Amino acid sequence: MTDDPWVVSETQRARLRYRRRRTLQRGLLAVASTVVGLGLLSWLVTSAPGWITVQARYFDLDEARTALPDVASAFWLNVRLFVVAEVLILVVAVVVALVRVVPAPAMAPVRLLAVVYTDAFRGTPTLLVVYLVCFGFPALELQGVPTSLFWLGVIALTLSYGAYVAEVVRAGIVSVHPSQALSARALGLTYGQSMRRVVLPQAMRRVLPPLLNDFVSLQKDTALLASVGLVEALRAA
Repeated sequence: MTDDPWVVSETQRARLRYRRRRTLQRGLLAVASTVVGLGLLSWLVTSAPGWITVQARYFDLDEARTALPDVASAFWLNVRLFVVAEVLILVVAVVVALVRVVPAPAMAPVRLLAVVYTDAFRGTPTLLVVYLVCFGFPALELQGVPTSLFWLGVIALTLSYGAYVAEVVRAGIVSVHPSQALSARALGLTYGQSMRRVVLPQAMRRVLPPLLNDFVSLQKDTALLASVGLVEALRAA
């Protein structure tokens, strides 16, 4: 055993110098290509014949400063719509997904309803669902049906996105290996306990990335409620 400190070999030093040099070259190339690309794009846009009109209509800083307080205030409505609808969508999606994977024969009619719901609303444009709910529900004149555009909009978004998210959650449940549920049952857990304590937690962790994509789309689709008269950020702008 020697007391000499470990010394980096000349070959290793050369390798490290090469890696640093290559990293620097790649960084400079990325910066240069980005600057050139943005410059070409800016030149193409600003040299277009209609650029002056587009600039005056959509990129007027004075108009933007004037409208910003109203748009920011209306955007708070978008946020509230998103938060309330997101919670309801998760509840609906988990329930529908669990119904679709339950093996009990007596649940066959309910499973069929869940399949029809997911297929129908995934195939229907969200804007059409907004129209049907916001104009159709009040026309029914049923007792207890909300007439507020806020809650009608929440219902429409929940019905539409609940179908998409239900399929995401169901895919996550199916992706968990059957041995997980079988092991839980072997330990004495019931079907509901094994689903709640073993399968569903693993499934939700797996579907988190696609769920985030759906909720980003949900935040943007709150602007669709401007078409029925709700004064949110898009309508305020």
